Amino acid sequence: MNSWPETVERVASYLRERGVDSRLEEFHESAPTAAGAAEAIGCALEEIVKSLVFICDGLPYLVLVPGHKRADPSKVAAAAGAGYARSARPEEVESATGFAPGAVAPFPAPNVTRVFCDRALLRVSTIWAGAGSPRHVVGLASVDVVRLTNAEITDLTEA
Repeated sequence: MNSWPETVERVASYLRERGVDSRLEEFHESAPTAAGAAEAIGCALEEIVKSLVFICDGLPYLVLVPGHKRADPSKVAAAAGAGYARSARPEEVESATGFAPGAVAPFPAPNVTRVFCDRALLRVSTIWAGAGSPRHVVGLASVDVVRLTNAEITDLTEA
């Protein structure tokens, strides 16, 4: 059996060490968007987690939102108690999470300040998140994502 890419193994190890029940899937082709991942998995777009990095007052925050929604920068800034929030540039994403854009897993994210999770993700029992490469996803309980990331639950998406 081929070994996982280093970034995917990092996610798999994190889950193994914490004894989390999860399912790691590999696609034949890259699926770096929420819509592409949902199609490849065969699930609804709201079951996909978008792991986004925002810079709030100069600090990186990880923002988890459902695949069918867009994060609202003003709500992200308010949650962070910051004066502003903007999408991170590719190099800021990689610096904060250790993952390239399009391959960001919600964990481990060693250099983020805090993690926010949109409340809507808790309405779905099993969710699919990036697993370190555009060809890998991990399915697990939404409550496990919140626990593993120590996420703060709030409303983060556009109306």
